[in-house]
Amino acid sequence: MTPKDEYGGALSGASVLVIDDEPGMRHFLTKILEPRVKRVAEAASPAEATRVLDEAHFDVVILDNIMPGGTGLAWVTEQRRKGFFADTILITAYADLETAIAALRAGVSDFVLKPFRANQILGAVARTLDRKNLRRDNALLRRELYAGSAPGQLLGTSAALGKVRTLLAKLSSLPTPVLFTGESGTGKELAARQLHLLSDRAEKPFVAVNCAAISPDRTVRELFGAVEGDSRLKPGLLLLADGGTLFLDEVAQMPESLQAALLRVLEDQKIRPEGAEREIPLNLRFLFATNADLDRAVAEGRFRADLYHRITVMRIEMPPLRDRSEDIVELAALFLAQFQTALGMPGLELNDEVLLNLRRYAWPGNVRELKNMIERSVILGSFPEEFAGQGDVTGVEAIENLDLVMQRHILHVLDSCDGNRAEAARRLGVSRKTIDRKVSAWSD
Repeated sequence: MTPKDEYGGALSGASVLVIDDEPGMRHFLTKILEPRVKRVAEAASPAEATRVLDEAHFDVVILDNIMPGGTGLAWVTEQRRKGFFADTILITAYADLETAIAALRAGVSDFVLKPFRANQILGAVARTLDRKNLRRDNALLRRELYAGSAPGQLLGTSAALGKVRTLLAKLSSLPTPVLFTGESGTGKELAARQLHLLSDRAEKPFVAVNCAAISPDRTVRELFGAVEGDSRLKPGLLLLADGGTLFLDEVAQMPESLQAALLRVLEDQKIRPEGAEREIPLNLRFLFATNADLDRAVAEGRFRADLYHRITVMRIEMPPLRDRSEDIVELAALFLAQFQTALGMPGLELNDEVLLNLRRYAWPGNVRELKNMIERSVILGSFPEEFAGQGDVTGVEAIENLDLVMQRHILHVLDSCDGNRAEAARRLGVSRKTIDRKVSAWSD
């Protein structure tokens, strides 16, 4: 197996800065890294490296220790105070204890002794990236577990949801910001996750932030990060999402200070952590969501007009469950199976009467209300009174039987017409007599 085959997957997508005063060493490192990583840059001195870092972010820095004008370790220590956070690999011909201790104090990730072979430096870079990604993934996983959030699925075959899927597919390859609107519980975050998974950022993080849940005095630290007492950077959520997608929910409740800061990030794609001297370039796609009237918020001065225009380039309106009622049965069946497995409490079944009652209910809380009701029913062992029923048909047959599907659909349309059979017939494209005959048969 060649070094490229062995390390290519681990290194792909990474950006590396090589700092060495010897042109031959820079050329050697660039030659072995260039086919395997996304981007390689070179610097011949610490001063040049500082200028390069002011313009771009790197995942890994490969740093020679002994150079004219100062040591690599002294340079790293200085850069930490400015907000330097890339993982660093030190290359040196001198492996004394004093250098090793100084490297640990400076936060160096790995140590490679000269002379070295190509596979040694490639292995060091791969290990460094693996540790970096593991730290990021653990931080995001802990956050998701603490928040009780999970990826979930965007389920349903209704025409209303089909329009949403078509828009997601059209926007997936673009960097354009997207605003998801709609009532609470309609699946705005699920749709945003779906857009992320359809994009070329799918292998990178998706980070969801509830703007209403961030304390104003913690905004900078939580979103932008901070340089802490030992001159190390604690990354914020924007940095953890770098390369991927940042989803900002409840944007209408964003504090004014955060609105101003976010506008600058959108314009410059850079952040400055608290206590850092240097701005950090980012590569992010921004998605937003709200169930509030943003136009009204702008008119009332509660939301910045300039930010409003930046985040509303494209809007996707998530349909309420009552407008995609044909999806209710599929969703109920899925949630029932999920909760019975997760809670280890089988025994509850969907029958034709229960499904009819579910279909005819308005669901003001949308999909979230349906999901919560199913979970509660599994725990209690029965459906609430308004949904319960002693139907004769259960399971798959109750879900897929064509006559029952037709009954649920016609009665739902009748409900939406307040019982007006003529209007229901018009919407369904059938005669009034057909409606009368069907309703009469179901009443017998």
